[in-house]
Amino acid sequence: MLTRPENSLKNWAVPKIPRGIETHHLTLMTLLWSLMNVILAFYAKENLQVLWLVSLMILLQYVTDLFDGELGRRRNTGLVKWGFYMDHFLDYLFLCSLVFVGYMISPAGLEIWYFALLVILGAFMVGSYLAFAATNEFQIYYFRIGPTEMRVVFILINTFIIFFGTRSFKILLPAVVLLCCAGLVVYTYQIQKKLWQVDIRTRNGSKRGRIPLDPSRNEKQG
Repeated sequence: MLTRPENSLKNWAVPKIPRGIETHHLTLMTLLWSLMNVILAFYAKENLQVLWLVSLMILLQYVTDLFDGELGRRRNTGLVKWGFYMDHFLDYLFLCSLVFVGYMISPAGLEIWYFALLVILGAFMVGSYLAFAATNEFQIYYFRIGPTEMRVVFILINTFIIFFGTRSFKILLPAVVLLCCAGLVVYTYQIQKKLWQVDIRTRNGSKRGRIPLDPSRNEKQG
């Protein structure tokens, strides 16, 4: 949903990035933002206003993640395989750091739901990589929602918590987990159906073009 504004932002900002900053510098900044989230989580447990800083980390991670690949493409200095691996691995670490923040500020008794949330969100990422290996088509958008939209959701959640506290977590957290689980089921069904159809077409095509192993058999039948 936000692809067009993102492209406009990249076209405006990337040419202004200093020459001394390279694409791998921006990619590795996610390590810093993730570490900051873990540190801030301990303070947010005592003061929910600290979540404003967590939202700032989300915004900073968005900026560095948005610009790293585009910078490499424009300067022809990109590290394609390294960038693919590190970018998505660090995205997962950043996601884990946000889940850790939620765990630290939550009332007691919700641990199992955070475990389930981390498993489901991780499964979305694993599903994307497996589908990419099978189809050579990389997908990071689910139901028109991608990483940018999810960051907006996390910032809105932080804002809600700052103003209304965590009392509603015992209802909202299970609801979010179940919603994500339903989305994972639908996404997995769609991917396996697509791969099934590809396999069937490939199998039928190989059958139609099959050459008999014994040419004399064809001559006798003819």
